[in-house]
Amino acid sequence: MAKHIGILTAGGDGPGLNAALRGVGKAALGAYGMNVIGFRDGFRGLMENRTMRLDRAALSGILTIGGTILGTSRDKPHRMPMGDQEMDMTDVIVANYHKHNLDVLVCVGGGGTQKNAYRLMQHGLNVITLPKTIDNDVARTDVTFGYDTALGIATEAIDRLHSTAHSHHRIIVVEVMGHNTGWLALGAGVAGGADVILIPEIPYDVEKVAEAILERYRGGKAFSIVAVSEGAMSQETAAALDEANKAVAKAQKKGDSDKLAKAETRLAELEAGRVGNTVRLTQQLEQLTRLESRVTILGHLQRGGTPSAADRLLATRLGTACADLIAQGVSGVLVAARGDGVEPVPLAEVAGRRKTVPLDHPWIESARRIGTCLGD
Repeated sequence: MAKHIGILTAGGDGPGLNAALRGVGKAALGAYGMNVIGFRDGFRGLMENRTMRLDRAALSGILTIGGTILGTSRDKPHRMPMGDQEMDMTDVIVANYHKHNLDVLVCVGGGGTQKNAYRLMQHGLNVITLPKTIDNDVARTDVTFGYDTALGIATEAIDRLHSTAHSHHRIIVVEVMGHNTGWLALGAGVAGGADVILIPEIPYDVEKVAEAILERYRGGKAFSIVAVSEGAMSQETAAALDEANKAVAKAQKKGDSDKLAKAETRLAELEAGRVGNTVRLTQQLEQLTRLESRVTILGHLQRGGTPSAADRLLATRLGTACADLIAQGVSGVLVAARGDGVEPVPLAEVAGRRKTVPLDHPWIESARRIGTCLGD
């Protein structure tokens, strides 16, 4: 009998989602005669049983379109907003899965989606995931689709800012997305010729950053471009966060609820204090260097628009491989990119993990060799 596939897109939108839906759907329909339905707006649509039939007509003409035809949300099965409270709707989701006689549920998304899919797997559902995020931080895959497009957009932004920085003899600080990893800022910074690149993996000393800019000024370069990952932090903040995390872990181990509450409050305060960090950094650099400084926050601009050729290829490749794995009866895996091929990786090895930039990564080594300041 023909298999029944459910598919949803969850988390933030990103370039290549429609290409992935098309890859899974067309391969499942054309090569294996499967039935495919989509759930609207991520896990919420699965909970509310809002569906869209993904037939050939629905999948036609979507390859180059950004976003997702299914819609998306950040709602989690076990913490679903319902009015003014959050509820665990996992049992409802499991019931809807069986109501549609699904053989497998395909979840397309980033780190949060991988964790939520794994939770559903632990409740008995057959699940396969695809790695989508502009942050490129999903564990155990070489790359995620959405990253290449965002990298190109961020690089172009840095290219364009060079001319105004040069004309006005300014420091221009560019905040790039990336959550708590530096792949996007590092790649765009190197490709765009940023003079300073600050990423979460390398906590920075603002005085060293200022000195690097002043050294350029003394050498006749009256402008500087600083590419900053949204998760970048100073050495002082990094040390405080480390201590707070240790305090939380220690309180949890001892079962001390009072100390745990205090430690978690402190950790939350430090995390909240990171909001607006790029603006504060810009102000600090202006004070330390006496050079006019401006900040540009790229924000959601990086996630929109037509996916690049590389992301369309990757999403299509992973999507068709997903259909092949379903036909083989495989589930409980992430369809990971591995070189020019794919590899099914157990979800247990992916969920809750993050792929950060290794400190010995070739991009970091290259940046240092061309004289880029990394803040340390």
